Amino acid sequence: MTQTTAGRPINEPGQRKQRAQITARTLRTDRWWLAPAITFAALASFLVYGFWAIFDKSYFVEPYIAPFSSPCLATSCPEGARFLGLAPFGDWWTLPPGILILGLPAGFRLTCYYYRKGYYRAFWLSPPACSVAEPHKKYTGETRLPLILQNIHRYFFYGAILIALVLTWDAVLALRDANGNWGHVGLGTVILWINVVLIWAYTLSCHSCRHITAGRLNHFSKHPVRYKMWTFVSKLNRRHMLLAWLSMYSVMIADLYVRLVAKGIVNFPFA
Repeated sequence: MTQTTAGRPINEPGQRKQRAQITARTLRTDRWWLAPAITFAALASFLVYGFWAIFDKSYFVEPYIAPFSSPCLATSCPEGARFLGLAPFGDWWTLPPGILILGLPAGFRLTCYYYRKGYYRAFWLSPPACSVAEPHKKYTGETRLPLILQNIHRYFFYGAILIALVLTWDAVLALRDANGNWGHVGLGTVILWINVVLIWAYTLSCHSCRHITAGRLNHFSKHPVRYKMWTFVSKLNRRHMLLAWLSMYSVMIADLYVRLVAKGIVNFPFA
């Protein structure tokens, strides 16, 4: 290896190329830190709200039930809030009802491919942005605990389907008034239906859903129905990041609205 006039090594023919030794964390001059900072603030606000909502007791007012507390499965739940009128967990469960089902939607979003990218960059700085070195000295990927549990995302998908079905039923019940008469359409009804549509769109746009519909087929022509399903899911999948954000805030807004009505803070004829 010879030296240039600037003192930088150059490779002679047959020699192995050497990687440039750059001590700076990044050579980027743009605001690369802005995107992870916004992501951090957005996800942190959702986590803070979710923690508060789980322990808040004002989660039901006819005909609405807050999404973070649905399905309500204990006798401690108001009778009208119990899913299908059932309370399979009986009276021994005294903690907030949302804790019973928290693992399904939380696990689905926590292991989501897009959210992994989001919080890996925003919370762990692994890496914070493209062409920016991360502070960690070792890299094991998702091959060890606890990150190896990310591989069960496809199983959380089935749980997310159940939660989406429950929220759909809640939106149907929101078409009744406080006396149980059908035909009621209040602002809460509209908010809950918008949330349900976004929840379904996000859930069905999941990469696991795309794989389940037709990911293992070798010949689409032999399975036209599954191919059409795969095509539909693939179109949604292109918007997976957008749907992840929209559904995250729609469920938070819907949950907050119901709680504000239950507390009497929001109270007008068409609530």
